[in-house]
Amino acid sequence: MENIRLGIDFGGSGIKGGLVDTEKGVLQGDRFRIDTPDPSTPEHIAEVINQIVTHFDYQGDIGVAFPAVVQNGVIKTASNIDKSWIGTNAAEVFSHATGQPVKVINDADAAGIAEMAFGHGKDEKGVVILVTIGSGLGTAIFTNGILLPNTELGHIHYKNKVAEKWASDAVRKKENHSWKKWGKRFGEYLSYMEKLFYPDLIILGGGASKKFEKYEAYLENVDTRVVPAYLQNQAGIIGSATSLL
Repeated sequence: MENIRLGIDFGGSGIKGGLVDTEKGVLQGDRFRIDTPDPSTPEHIAEVINQIVTHFDYQGDIGVAFPAVVQNGVIKTASNIDKSWIGTNAAEVFSHATGQPVKVINDADAAGIAEMAFGHGKDEKGVVILVTIGSGLGTAIFTNGILLPNTELGHIHYKNKVAEKWASDAVRKKENHSWKKWGKRFGEYLSYMEKLFYPDLIILGGGASKKFEKYEAYLENVDTRVVPAYLQNQAGIIGSATSLL
């Protein structure tokens, strides 16, 4: 089918792929997941990407959501992945490994594209910020549906720390914070985002979005409407496939 594309989401703990109906924004069948290799070098990740393509017996354009700043397929940062990625053309590496055309975009941008097309951001006007909460904090900003790519606002400095080193879900787990304590901390981060961008809507993605009811009440001093991502953890897969259109 012309509207079916393979989307792959490269995460800190797992690399997940699925066939996506890009007209409806839904997976066709089950997703397929492989643990992220350590070290997460280009060679190792390319091998996993090819395993996913082989699993689906897929031929055609592939979209990959990647946890870094991506410019024209080239990786510019490496906060939570192997440093050898910096300066690497990931699109070329994955295309060579799979024999298929590959488009690589920032993972939070991919999640945002999915939410704006099929989730809570659909038909939203004004400024929408999506924050993915996981091993770091990813962000995507849209104005009237137009993406500003590679914003990486999890890396801004707040409380004399890089924000994601203070308020990510990985920090919550590592420091064994209650949902209340972490929720208040994360709420401070969102409040800071408000002061910078005055968004009309904030969408929360990533693994912690599924636990929204546990910390929603503690997002104090956040005036903007905040909702968990409609597509939850499928957003990266769906968005990377949708970005091919």
